[in-house]
Amino acid sequence: MTDLIKAKELLSQGYTCVLVKGDKVLSSKAMGIAPMMTFLESEDTRGFSLADKIVGRAVSFLALKAGVKEVYGEVMSEGALKLLKENNIQADYKTLTPNIINRKGDDICPMEKAVKDCNDFEEAYILLQNKLKEIKTNMQATKII
Repeated sequence: MTDLIKAKELLSQGYTCVLVKGDKVLSSKAMGIAPMMTFLESEDTRGFSLADKIVGRAVSFLALKAGVKEVYGEVMSEGALKLLKENNIQADYKTLTPNIINRKGDDICPMEKAVKDCNDFEEAYILLQNKLKEIKTNMQATKII
Protein backbone atom coordinates (compact mmCIF):
# COMPACT_ATOMS: atom_id res chain seq x y z
CA MET A 1 0.00 0.00 0.00
CA THR A 2 1.42 3.39 -0.96
CA ASP A 3 1.69 6.25 1.50
CA LEU A 4 -0.96 8.23 -0.37
CA ILE A 5 -3.43 5.33 -0.40
CA LYS A 6 -2.92 4.88 3.34
CA ALA A 7 -3.43 8.63 3.90
CA LYS A 8 -6.63 8.58 1.82
CA GLU A 9 -7.97 5.59 3.76
CA LEU A 10 -7.35 7.36 7.07
CA LEU A 11 -8.98 10.51 5.69
CA SER A 12 -12.12 8.48 4.99
CA GLN A 13 -12.19 7.40 8.66
CA GLY A 14 -13.07 10.88 9.92
CA TYR A 15 -9.78 12.76 9.81
CA THR A 16 -9.52 16.11 8.04
CA CYS A 17 -5.79 15.98 7.35
CA VAL A 18 -3.41 13.01 7.17
CA LEU A 19 0.30 12.84 6.38
CA VAL A 20 1.97 9.45 5.85
CA LYS A 21 5.57 8.41 5.29
CA GLY A 22 6.18 4.71 5.74
CA ASP A 23 5.11 3.77 9.26
CA LYS A 24 4.89 7.38 10.45
CA VAL A 25 1.38 8.88 10.42
CA LEU A 26 0.36 12.42 11.38
CA SER A 27 -3.38 12.98 11.52
CA SER A 28 -5.85 15.57 12.71
CA LYS A 29 -9.57 16.19 12.95
CA ALA A 30 -9.13 19.98 13.20
CA MET A 31 -10.66 22.20 10.54
CA GLY A 32 -9.08 24.44 7.93
CA ILE A 33 -5.35 24.97 7.67
CA ALA A 34 -4.78 24.40 11.41
CA PRO A 35 -3.49 20.82 11.04
CA MET A 36 -0.86 21.74 8.45
CA MET A 37 0.24 24.77 10.45
CA THR A 38 0.63 22.58 13.55
CA PHE A 39 2.53 19.87 11.68
CA LEU A 40 4.87 22.45 10.16
CA GLU A 41 5.67 23.86 13.60
CA SER A 42 6.29 20.51 15.27
CA GLU A 43 7.33 17.85 12.75
CA ASP A 44 9.73 17.14 9.91
CA THR A 45 7.24 16.53 7.09
CA ARG A 46 9.63 16.23 4.14
CA GLY A 47 8.79 13.34 1.86
CA PHE A 48 5.34 12.70 3.33
CA SER A 49 2.16 12.12 1.32
CA LEU A 50 -0.74 14.41 2.23
CA ALA A 51 -4.48 13.76 2.08
CA ASP A 52 -6.76 16.61 3.14
CA LYS A 53 -10.50 17.24 3.02
CA ILE A 54 -10.06 20.64 1.36
CA VAL A 55 -6.99 21.72 -0.61
CA GLY A 56 -6.89 25.31 -1.77
CA ARG A 57 -3.88 27.46 -2.53
CA ALA A 58 -3.34 28.03 1.21
CA VAL A 59 -2.91 24.32 1.95
CA SER A 60 -0.89 23.91 -1.27
CA PHE A 61 1.59 26.57 -0.14
CA LEU A 62 1.85 24.83 3.23
CA ALA A 63 2.41 21.50 1.46
CA LEU A 64 5.25 23.09 -0.52
CA LYS A 65 6.80 24.47 2.67
CA ALA A 66 6.36 21.06 4.30
CA GLY A 67 8.21 19.34 1.47
CA VAL A 68 5.49 16.78 0.81
CA LYS A 69 5.85 14.63 -2.30
CA GLU A 70 2.19 14.25 -3.23
CA VAL A 71 -1.20 15.71 -2.32
CA TYR A 72 -4.76 14.40 -2.49
CA GLY A 73 -7.78 16.60 -1.81
CA GLU A 74 -11.37 15.47 -1.39
CA VAL A 75 -12.04 18.96 -2.76
CA MET A 76 -9.27 20.82 -4.57
CA SER A 77 -9.32 24.24 -6.15
CA GLU A 78 -8.09 24.81 -9.67
CA GLY A 79 -5.54 27.27 -8.29
CA ALA A 80 -4.20 24.66 -5.86
CA LEU A 81 -3.87 22.06 -8.61
CA LYS A 82 -2.00 24.52 -10.80
CA LEU A 83 0.33 25.58 -7.96
CA LEU A 84 1.16 21.98 -7.03
CA LYS A 85 1.80 20.91 -10.62
CA GLU A 86 3.98 23.98 -11.29
CA ASN A 87 6.11 22.87 -8.34
CA ASN A 88 6.32 19.23 -9.47
CA ILE A 89 4.12 17.90 -6.68
CA GLN A 90 1.89 15.00 -7.73
CA ALA A 91 -1.71 16.08 -7.13
CA ASP A 92 -5.01 14.21 -7.25
CA TYR A 93 -8.54 15.05 -6.15
CA LYS A 94 -12.07 13.76 -5.89
CA THR A 95 -13.76 17.07 -6.76
CA LEU A 96 -12.15 20.01 -8.58
CA THR A 97 -13.67 23.43 -7.95
CA PRO A 98 -12.87 26.97 -9.14
CA ASN A 99 -12.55 28.31 -5.57
CA ILE A 100 -12.61 27.30 -1.92
CA ILE A 101 -15.57 28.92 -0.21
CA ASN A 102 -15.76 30.02 3.44
CA ARG A 103 -17.71 28.08 6.05
CA LYS A 104 -20.75 30.34 5.75
CA GLY A 105 -20.82 29.64 2.02
CA ASP A 106 -21.11 33.29 1.04
CA ASP A 107 -17.56 34.25 -0.01
CA ILE A 108 -14.08 32.98 -0.80
CA CYS A 109 -12.25 31.37 2.15
CA PRO A 110 -10.30 34.02 4.11
CA MET A 111 -7.12 31.91 3.95
CA GLU A 112 -7.43 31.76 0.17
CA LYS A 113 -7.87 35.53 0.05
CA ALA A 114 -4.76 35.96 2.21
CA VAL A 115 -2.56 34.21 -0.37
CA LYS A 116 -4.35 35.10 -3.60
CA ASP A 117 -1.53 37.34 -4.89
CA CYS A 118 1.29 35.27 -3.40
CA ASN A 119 3.78 33.19 -5.38
CA ASP A 120 6.24 32.12 -2.66
CA PHE A 121 5.53 29.53 0.03
CA GLU A 122 7.63 31.31 2.67
CA GLU A 123 5.70 34.54 2.11
CA ALA A 124 2.42 32.58 2.08
CA TYR A 125 3.31 30.96 5.41
CA ILE A 126 3.79 34.38 7.03
CA LEU A 127 0.58 35.72 5.48
CA LEU A 128 -1.34 32.69 6.78
CA GLN A 129 0.14 33.01 10.28
CA ASN A 130 -0.92 36.68 10.33
CA LYS A 131 -4.41 35.86 9.07
CA LEU A 132 -4.88 33.20 11.76
CA LYS A 133 -3.77 35.70 14.45
CA GLU A 134 -6.19 38.30 13.05
CA ILE A 135 -9.10 35.85 13.08
CA LYS A 136 -8.26 34.70 16.61
CA THR A 137 -8.08 38.32 17.82
CA ASN A 138 -11.41 39.14 16.17
CA MET A 139 -13.04 36.07 17.74
CA GLN A 140 -11.77 37.05 21.19
CA ALA A 141 -12.99 40.63 20.73
CA THR A 142 -16.43 39.34 19.71
CA LYS A 143 -16.64 37.15 22.83
CA ILE A 144 -15.85 40.13 25.08
CA ILE A 145 -18.74 42.20 23.74
